[in-house]
Amino acid sequence: MICELEDKVFDIQQQDFQQLALEIFHLQVSQNPLYRSFADALHVDPRKVNNVASIPFLPISFFKSHDVVTGSFVPETIFESSGTTQTGNSRHLVRSVELYRKSFTTSFGQFYGPAKDWCIVGLLPSYLERNNSSLVMMVNDLIEQSRHPASGFYLYDHNKLAGVLLANEKASQKTLLIGVTFALLDLAETFSHPLKHTVVMETGGMKGRRNEITREEVHNNLTVSFQLNTVHSEYGMTELLSQAYSSGNGLFHCPPWMKIVLREEDDPLTIKTNPSTGLINVIDLANIHSCAFIATDDIGKLYSDGSFEVLGRMDSSDVRGCSLMYTS
Repeated sequence: MICELEDKVFDIQQQDFQQLALEIFHLQVSQNPLYRSFADALHVDPRKVNNVASIPFLPISFFKSHDVVTGSFVPETIFESSGTTQTGNSRHLVRSVELYRKSFTTSFGQFYGPAKDWCIVGLLPSYLERNNSSLVMMVNDLIEQSRHPASGFYLYDHNKLAGVLLANEKASQKTLLIGVTFALLDLAETFSHPLKHTVVMETGGMKGRRNEITREEVHNNLTVSFQLNTVHSEYGMTELLSQAYSSGNGLFHCPPWMKIVLREEDDPLTIKTNPSTGLINVIDLANIHSCAFIATDDIGKLYSDGSFEVLGRMDSSDVRGCSLMYTS
């Protein structure tokens, strides 16, 4: 049954989302002991769950304290978050690396086209300096798919990176510069040049390297230094196998198998039915082997077309490497 559901995820049509979400919910509530215990604690009767608004969302903090798995398997890899507190890092036990690869490759292709059309440059020093980063695996795989000789990770070698960007600009080569926020700001201070053929994408993350500033301030600094119209962003996390992308102004769009719903700030079990501001719940149907229904600690604003903004984090939540940035 799980294999059959996997086949459905990446071919999903909008009108089929709720039905597939319910199928995955019933699978997970029956085969994920942690999720079943959580649903039981909330007195949720799975037989009465017949729409997305009735599905319970597992708090993301459980990935710190439990193995969140559906079924029984030996994981091919374990992704770990870049936690900055003493409460421990999140761990995502991944049954199939190929499933993750299919998710990010399909999503990237839908938003940006084939990776082979790009020179892909990763500026992710903090993530490369630790093991088991899902972001590093994703970018590394896209680099390999691009097959451009200058694609790769550049760590702290800003002079070499600047040379690559200048050469690509001269050749009118489409380039994706994807970087952790503090590293992009460091680069902008040492290299200021118009980038007409380069998409700059920030993944969040100040990691204590700089004073916290708003996303708007970050994007303003980068657009001025590189004379860009917009700065792109990626919204992803260790606990998910899918990502949302923003092509500017911090407005994110999900791939078809991922959806954002909001919950009340003072009532975590109540889903908001109208576009508004609240705490972000993520439905990631690629998370078949863990939990597809995650209650994050992020505050967001949802629009009628399904796009969303990330406004910050709950005051009581742990500040993690991928989300150390706030918007005004």
